[in-house]
Amino acid sequence: MSIVPAQAGSRGVPVAAGERGERGGRVAPLAPRARLLPALDAVYRAQLSRARVSRIPLLFVATFQSVGIMVLMRGVVDGGSEARAVVAGSAVLVVAFVALNLLAQYFGQLRAGGGLDHYATLPVPPAAVVLGAAGAYASFTVPGTVVTAVAGSLLFQLPLTHLWILAAVVPLSGAALAGLGAALGLLAPRPELATLLGQLGMSAALLLGVLPPDRLPVPIAYARELLPSTYGVEALARTFDPHPDWSAVALDLTVCAAVGVVSLAVATWAYRRAAVR
Repeated sequence: MSIVPAQAGSRGVPVAAGERGERGGRVAPLAPRARLLPALDAVYRAQLSRARVSRIPLLFVATFQSVGIMVLMRGVVDGGSEARAVVAGSAVLVVAFVALNLLAQYFGQLRAGGGLDHYATLPVPPAAVVLGAAGAYASFTVPGTVVTAVAGSLLFQLPLTHLWILAAVVPLSGAALAGLGAALGLLAPRPELATLLGQLGMSAALLLGVLPPDRLPVPIAYARELLPSTYGVEALARTFDPHPDWSAVALDLTVCAAVGVVSLAVATWAYRRAAVR
Protein backbone atom coordinates (compact mmCIF):
# COMPACT_ATOMS: atom_id res chain seq x y z
CA MET A 1 0.00 0.00 0.00
CA SER A 2 1.39 3.40 -0.93
CA ILE A 3 0.54 6.46 1.10
CA VAL A 4 0.91 9.82 -0.62
CA PRO A 5 1.18 13.15 1.18
CA ALA A 6 -1.91 15.29 0.83
CA GLN A 7 -1.93 18.64 -0.91
CA ALA A 8 -1.78 21.47 1.58
CA GLY A 9 -3.23 24.96 1.53
CA SER A 10 -1.35 28.19 2.09
CA ARG A 11 -1.16 27.55 5.84
CA GLY A 12 -0.09 23.94 5.59
CA VAL A 13 -3.64 22.66 6.18
CA PRO A 14 -4.92 19.99 3.77
CA VAL A 15 -7.46 21.41 1.31
CA ALA A 16 -10.58 19.44 0.50
CA ALA A 17 -11.15 18.13 -3.01
CA GLY A 18 -12.59 20.76 -5.34
CA GLU A 19 -11.74 23.76 -3.08
CA ARG A 20 -10.18 26.80 -4.71
CA GLY A 21 -7.02 28.46 -3.47
CA GLU A 22 -6.81 32.11 -2.41
CA ARG A 23 -6.00 33.16 -5.98
CA GLY A 24 -8.93 31.29 -7.46
CA GLY A 25 -7.01 28.34 -8.94
CA ARG A 26 -8.36 24.84 -8.44
CA VAL A 27 -6.07 22.67 -6.33
CA ALA A 28 -5.51 18.97 -6.86
CA PRO A 29 -8.00 16.76 -4.98
CA LEU A 30 -6.86 14.96 -1.88
CA ALA A 31 -6.11 11.26 -2.03
CA PRO A 32 -8.94 9.20 -0.54
CA ARG A 33 -8.52 8.61 3.17
CA ALA A 34 -7.00 5.20 3.84
CA ARG A 35 -9.02 2.68 5.79
CA LEU A 36 -7.78 1.75 9.24
CA LEU A 37 -6.55 -1.80 8.62
CA PRO A 38 -4.58 -1.16 5.37
CA ALA A 39 -3.10 2.00 6.90
CA LEU A 40 -2.22 0.11 10.09
CA ASP A 41 -0.48 -2.59 8.06
CA ALA A 42 1.51 0.01 6.10
CA VAL A 43 2.63 1.90 9.21
CA TYR A 44 3.47 -1.37 11.01
CA ARG A 45 5.66 -2.60 8.15
CA ALA A 46 7.41 0.76 7.82
CA GLN A 47 8.13 0.96 11.54
CA LEU A 48 9.25 -2.67 11.68
CA SER A 49 11.69 -2.10 8.83
CA ARG A 50 13.01 1.11 10.39
CA ALA A 51 13.49 -0.33 13.86
CA ARG A 52 14.95 -3.66 12.76
CA VAL A 53 18.52 -2.41 12.64
CA SER A 54 18.52 0.24 15.35
CA ARG A 55 16.53 -1.65 18.03
CA ILE A 56 17.94 -5.17 17.83
CA PRO A 57 21.08 -4.32 19.89
CA LEU A 58 18.82 -2.78 22.54
CA LEU A 59 16.73 -5.94 22.58
CA PHE A 60 19.87 -7.91 23.46
CA VAL A 61 20.50 -5.44 26.26
CA ALA A 62 16.93 -5.87 27.57
CA THR A 63 17.20 -9.67 27.48
CA PHE A 64 20.64 -9.70 29.11
CA GLN A 65 19.35 -7.32 31.81
CA SER A 66 16.35 -9.55 32.63
CA VAL A 67 18.42 -12.74 32.71
CA GLY A 68 20.99 -11.01 34.93
CA ILE A 69 18.27 -9.95 37.37
CA MET A 70 17.06 -13.55 37.64
CA VAL A 71 20.60 -14.77 38.30
CA LEU A 72 20.95 -12.21 41.10
CA MET A 73 17.56 -13.09 42.57
CA ARG A 74 18.49 -16.78 42.53
CA GLY A 75 20.70 -16.10 45.54
CA VAL A 76 17.78 -14.92 47.69
CA VAL A 77 14.82 -16.82 46.22
CA ASP A 78 14.73 -20.60 46.33
CA GLY A 79 11.45 -21.53 44.71
CA GLY A 80 7.71 -21.54 45.16
CA SER A 81 5.54 -18.49 44.48
CA GLU A 82 8.49 -16.11 44.81
CA ALA A 83 10.43 -17.87 42.04
CA ARG A 84 7.37 -17.80 39.81
CA ALA A 85 6.97 -14.06 40.41
CA VAL A 86 10.63 -13.36 39.63
CA VAL A 87 10.61 -15.29 36.35
CA ALA A 88 7.29 -13.84 35.18
CA GLY A 89 8.30 -10.30 36.14
CA SER A 90 11.67 -10.60 34.39
CA ALA A 91 10.05 -11.89 31.20
CA VAL A 92 7.54 -9.03 31.07
CA LEU A 93 10.34 -6.57 31.90
CA VAL A 94 11.69 -7.14 28.38
CA VAL A 95 8.34 -5.92 27.06
CA ALA A 96 8.48 -2.87 29.33
CA PHE A 97 12.00 -1.97 28.20
CA VAL A 98 11.06 -1.91 24.52
CA ALA A 99 7.35 -1.12 24.39
CA LEU A 100 7.30 1.48 27.17
CA ASN A 101 10.77 2.96 27.45
CA LEU A 102 11.89 3.00 23.81
CA LEU A 103 8.46 3.96 22.45
CA ALA A 104 8.25 6.93 24.83
CA GLN A 105 11.63 8.08 23.54
CA TYR A 106 10.60 7.53 19.90
CA PHE A 107 7.40 9.57 20.08
CA GLY A 108 9.13 12.26 22.13
CA GLN A 109 11.78 12.65 19.43
CA LEU A 110 9.15 12.41 16.67
CA ARG A 111 7.20 15.26 18.20
CA ALA A 112 10.28 17.42 18.80
CA GLY A 113 11.72 16.80 15.32
CA GLY A 114 8.55 17.62 13.41
CA GLY A 115 7.88 14.03 12.41
CA LEU A 116 4.24 14.34 13.46
CA ASP A 117 3.78 16.99 10.74
CA HIS A 118 4.73 14.39 8.14
CA TYR A 119 2.13 11.92 9.40
CA ALA A 120 -0.47 14.70 9.64
CA THR A 121 -0.22 15.34 5.88
CA LEU A 122 -0.90 11.68 5.08
CA PRO A 123 -4.44 10.31 4.69
CA VAL A 124 -3.81 7.93 7.58
CA PRO A 125 -6.07 7.64 10.65
CA PRO A 126 -4.31 8.68 13.87
CA ALA A 127 -5.11 5.29 15.40
CA ALA A 128 -3.16 3.58 12.61
CA VAL A 129 -0.02 5.61 13.40
CA VAL A 130 -0.18 4.84 17.13
CA LEU A 131 -1.16 1.18 16.75
CA GLY A 132 1.34 0.57 13.93
CA ALA A 133 4.27 1.96 15.90
CA ALA A 134 3.16 0.24 19.11
CA GLY A 135 2.76 -3.10 17.32
CA ALA A 136 6.17 -2.85 15.67
CA TYR A 137 7.97 -2.10 18.92
CA ALA A 138 6.04 -4.79 20.80
CA SER A 139 6.96 -7.34 18.10
CA PHE A 140 10.64 -6.96 18.93
CA THR A 141 10.01 -8.14 22.47
CA VAL A 142 8.90 -11.65 21.47
CA PRO A 143 12.36 -13.33 21.16
CA GLY A 144 13.73 -11.72 24.33
CA THR A 145 10.64 -12.58 26.35
CA VAL A 146 10.73 -16.23 25.26
CA VAL A 147 14.48 -16.53 25.98
CA THR A 148 14.03 -14.95 29.41
CA ALA A 149 11.07 -17.16 30.34
CA VAL A 150 12.85 -20.35 29.26
CA ALA A 151 16.11 -19.39 30.99
CA GLY A 152 14.26 -18.47 34.19
CA SER A 153 12.27 -21.70 34.17
CA LEU A 154 15.45 -23.73 33.88
CA LEU A 155 17.23 -21.61 36.50
CA PHE A 156 14.46 -21.97 39.09
CA GLN A 157 13.39 -25.46 37.96
CA LEU A 158 9.91 -24.38 36.93
CA PRO A 159 7.81 -26.34 34.39
CA LEU A 160 7.99 -25.30 30.74
CA THR A 161 4.64 -26.92 29.92
CA HIS A 162 2.48 -23.80 29.83
CA LEU A 163 4.86 -21.27 28.33
CA TRP A 164 2.55 -21.14 25.33
CA ILE A 165 0.63 -18.57 27.40
CA LEU A 166 3.29 -16.08 26.25
CA ALA A 167 1.37 -15.94 22.96
CA ALA A 168 -1.31 -14.04 24.90
CA VAL A 169 0.81 -12.35 27.58
CA VAL A 170 3.26 -10.65 25.18
CA PRO A 171 0.74 -8.91 22.87
CA LEU A 172 -1.62 -7.91 25.67
CA SER A 173 1.13 -6.62 27.98
CA GLY A 174 2.82 -5.06 24.95
CA ALA A 175 -0.35 -3.21 23.97
CA ALA A 176 -0.88 -1.86 27.50
CA LEU A 177 2.75 -0.76 27.93
CA ALA A 178 3.14 0.53 24.37
CA GLY A 179 0.04 2.67 24.74
CA LEU A 180 1.42 4.09 27.97
CA GLY A 181 4.83 4.70 26.40
CA ALA A 182 3.34 6.42 23.34
CA ALA A 183 1.16 8.64 25.54
CA LEU A 184 4.14 9.65 27.69
CA GLY A 185 6.21 10.51 24.62
CA LEU A 186 3.41 12.51 22.96
CA LEU A 187 2.36 14.43 26.08
CA ALA A 188 5.87 15.30 27.28
CA PRO A 189 6.74 18.90 26.31
CA ARG A 190 10.40 18.00 25.62
CA PRO A 191 12.10 14.82 24.36
CA GLU A 192 14.36 14.78 27.42
CA LEU A 193 11.31 14.61 29.65
CA ALA A 194 9.85 11.81 27.50
CA THR A 195 13.08 9.85 27.96
CA LEU A 196 12.95 10.44 31.72
CA LEU A 197 9.32 9.32 31.96
CA GLY A 198 10.07 6.22 29.91
CA GLN A 199 12.98 5.33 32.20
CA LEU A 200 10.82 5.87 35.29
CA GLY A 201 8.10 3.65 33.84
CA MET A 202 10.59 0.88 33.13
CA SER A 203 12.02 1.23 36.65
CA ALA A 204 8.51 0.85 38.06
CA ALA A 205 8.03 -2.30 35.97
CA LEU A 206 11.34 -3.60 37.34
CA LEU A 207 10.68 -2.90 41.02
CA LEU A 208 6.96 -3.73 41.10
CA GLY A 209 7.00 -6.58 38.61
CA VAL A 210 10.14 -8.56 39.44
CA LEU A 211 10.15 -8.35 43.23
CA PRO A 212 7.83 -10.92 44.86
CA PRO A 213 4.62 -9.08 45.89
CA ASP A 214 4.66 -10.70 49.36
CA ARG A 215 7.88 -8.83 50.18
CA LEU A 216 6.61 -5.39 49.15
CA PRO A 217 5.33 -2.85 51.72
CA VAL A 218 1.54 -2.52 51.68
CA PRO A 219 1.37 0.96 50.02
CA ILE A 220 3.75 -0.14 47.25
CA ALA A 221 1.79 -3.38 46.81
CA TYR A 222 -1.32 -1.28 46.15
CA ALA A 223 0.63 0.85 43.65
CA ARG A 224 1.61 -2.36 41.90
CA GLU A 225 -2.03 -2.93 40.97
CA LEU A 226 -1.97 0.32 38.94
CA LEU A 227 0.89 -0.83 36.71
CA PRO A 228 -0.47 -2.16 33.37
CA SER A 229 2.07 -4.97 33.15
CA THR A 230 1.12 -6.38 36.57
CA TYR A 231 -1.73 -8.42 35.13
CA GLY A 232 0.45 -9.96 32.45
CA VAL A 233 3.00 -10.87 35.13
CA GLU A 234 0.30 -12.44 37.30
CA ALA A 235 -1.13 -14.43 34.39
CA LEU A 236 2.29 -15.82 33.46
CA ALA A 237 3.23 -16.56 37.08
CA ARG A 238 0.04 -18.56 37.65
CA THR A 239 0.85 -20.89 34.75
CA PHE A 240 4.05 -22.06 36.48
CA ASP A 241 1.89 -23.74 39.11
CA PRO A 242 1.53 -27.51 38.54
CA HIS A 243 -2.26 -27.06 38.44
CA PRO A 244 -2.94 -23.51 37.17
CA ASP A 245 -6.16 -21.73 38.00
CA TRP A 246 -7.17 -20.99 34.41
CA SER A 247 -10.14 -18.84 35.38
CA ALA A 248 -7.77 -16.52 37.29
CA VAL A 249 -5.37 -16.52 34.33
CA ALA A 250 -8.21 -15.59 31.96
CA LEU A 251 -9.32 -12.80 34.33
CA ASP A 252 -5.79 -11.35 34.49
CA LEU A 253 -5.51 -11.42 30.70
CA THR A 254 -8.93 -9.80 30.34
CA VAL A 255 -7.92 -6.95 32.66
CA CYS A 256 -4.64 -6.61 30.76
CA ALA A 257 -6.55 -6.38 27.47
CA ALA A 258 -8.93 -3.76 28.88
CA VAL A 259 -6.01 -1.67 30.16
CA GLY A 260 -4.38 -2.01 26.73
CA VAL A 261 -7.49 -0.67 24.97
CA VAL A 262 -7.65 2.30 27.35
CA SER A 263 -3.93 3.12 27.11
CA LEU A 264 -3.95 2.94 23.29
CA ALA A 265 -7.05 5.16 23.19
CA VAL A 266 -5.26 7.71 25.40
CA ALA A 267 -2.20 7.50 23.13
CA THR A 268 -4.40 8.13 20.05
CA TRP A 269 -5.94 11.17 21.75
CA ALA A 270 -2.45 12.41 22.68
CA TYR A 271 -1.35 11.98 19.05
CA ARG A 272 -4.25 14.06 17.76
CA ARG A 273 -3.55 16.70 20.40
CA ALA A 274 0.15 16.88 19.52
CA ALA A 275 -0.43 16.81 15.75
CA VAL A 276 -2.62 19.92 15.69
CA ARG A 277 -0.11 22.05 17.63
